[in-house]
Amino acid sequence: MKALLDVWLPRLMPGWIEGEHFQCVPHEGKTDLDRSIPRKLSAWREPGVRFFIVRDNDGADCIAVKARLQQMCYQAGRTDTVVRLICQELESWYLGDLAALGAALREGNIATPAHRKRYANPDDWRKPSIEVKKLAPSFQKGSGARAMAVHLSDSENLSRSFQVFVSAVRALA
Repeated sequence: MKALLDVWLPRLMPGWIEGEHFQCVPHEGKTDLDRSIPRKLSAWREPGVRFFIVRDNDGADCIAVKARLQQMCYQAGRTDTVVRLICQELESWYLGDLAALGAALREGNIATPAHRKRYANPDDWRKPSIEVKKLAPSFQKGSGARAMAVHLSDSENLSRSFQVFVSAVRALA
């Protein structure tokens, strides 16, 4: 996710510079993120810093997960932290923009009418990473994320969780 956001956020918000306007803090999975939220949020002392937590939902109860993450933020004294979940995995965002996926991975015409119909609701797929791998057999998570960041459209993406994320970033900015 960090590989995607480091490149894509400056495209979404022209003028943003990584390390100056935003900083993505990577974690080794959801468990690591959950353990670090209270510690990192309560220890961060830089004035004016706002926090935005984004993570995969991976089939969990999204309302319960979001409420739990927000509660951790409140307990750490950061009541203004924005929490957004990706339904279900980051690859849902890729299925939401098939033209970008095809361009990023140089896999030919992925955005066929049949594929657009099949992936019209990308957030509904339980394991979108498997679907991306079917469409683009050369797909690798890290290099794929960096390649997608260059092509991902903020306005054409069909993923609802992506559109909610974009709106939240713009509102926070």
